[in-house]
Amino acid sequence: MPFIKIEAHQLMTTRDVTTAELAILEELWQHQRMTIKDLAQRLYGASTPSDIATVQKLLGRLENKKCVARDREKWPQEFFATIDRDELIGERLQATADELCEGAMGTLLTHLVQSKQLSSRERQRLRKLLDQLDDTKTT
Repeated sequence: MPFIKIEAHQLMTTRDVTTAELAILEELWQHQRMTIKDLAQRLYGASTPSDIATVQKLLGRLENKKCVARDREKWPQEFFATIDRDELIGERLQATADELCEGAMGTLLTHLVQSKQLSSRERQRLRKLLDQLDDTKTT
């Protein structure tokens, strides 16, 4: 079995969010603050005791990962995201680069651009972003 070297920063630098947890975050990003019952209704179309228990368990996991928090001053308590979408995307991309590309984000991005057919609009946005990054480095 080959030896795999894992750097300390690779062990838990990303918040591994499951698909179910991501669904909760999506709702919180869209609606800012929601109760457990509201989340169950949005996700499952009902708020049965089982649905509420599932949402409560997922929210607990997201709280442990520092992705959500609750407002304990209100009743029923409201939950809100403490990580925004861009931050989560950045963490997950960096974790992928760390795992597959020895941390080289450029290698990962080059592969993504080459492996997917980008629309004209997406290419324009990418060029504009790269130009902006060049401008900020020269000033």
